[in-house]
Amino acid sequence: MKEPLVFVIMLCSFLPVKAQILKKPIEDKTVVLTFDDAPASQYSVVAPLLQQYGFDATFFVCEFPPNYKDSSLYMNWRQIRELDQMGFEIASHTRSHARVASLTKPQLIKELTYIETKCDSLGIAKPANFAYPGYSLSPLVAETLDEQGYAFARAGGGRPYDPLKDHPLLVPSWAMDSTNRDEVMQALNEAKDGKIAVLTIHGVPDVEHPWVTTPPELFEEYLKYLSENGYKVLSMKGLERYIDVEKAKKTLTPDYNLRLKN
Repeated sequence: MKEPLVFVIMLCSFLPVKAQILKKPIEDKTVVLTFDDAPASQYSVVAPLLQQYGFDATFFVCEFPPNYKDSSLYMNWRQIRELDQMGFEIASHTRSHARVASLTKPQLIKELTYIETKCDSLGIAKPANFAYPGYSLSPLVAETLDEQGYAFARAGGGRPYDPLKDHPLLVPSWAMDSTNRDEVMQALNEAKDGKIAVLTIHGVPDVEHPWVTTPPELFEEYLKYLSENGYKVLSMKGLERYIDVEKAKKTLTPDYNLRLKN
């Protein structure tokens, strides 16, 4: 009789946490597409394809001085504003793609404030979400993001996001490139049982950073697969329809072991 009793106790202790964090159940085949670094192809190639398939996405923007003004390499702010006007989420990747774990708190706030101010000047909503450049993590960074009002922050980790276990400021993801098609497909297959597949994508293609490039034909292959197989494709902001961020932050303990696998 002891084993059933233990099971009931464990179940009862788990259910309130689940009820507090989740606003509604997360459907199988839920995927979040995120794009880093603002290369020019995100405007010229990625956005039109996303619109064609009716998919949402988050663009984590930054600047790479002095090259960011050259729209042959990186999007300029006019193009970023157009992405916002298309309905895509614009979020923060710091001003200078800084390795944030090495910054002081004032330095980090300055990096965040620059992107926030730029967005405000162009009529873009204040960024609500963040992506760690180079998956550079630290407790101070997460604490500062929380103080500055950020909801979700995307890290690495190479595994699905479990909203009942993963802190919102340490959301794991898989990185996409030209060589890891099998890994990406496996990631999509793991979007089930309440877990979400979050993908980190750079340029399509990425001219300056070929080690993280995704060929346009491969990227469209993924979009076609998502469409034909009934996946729900969200932005990071779209997760708020399912997850009570504040309750998750109060309930879950941050796990900085995410930095051990990029």
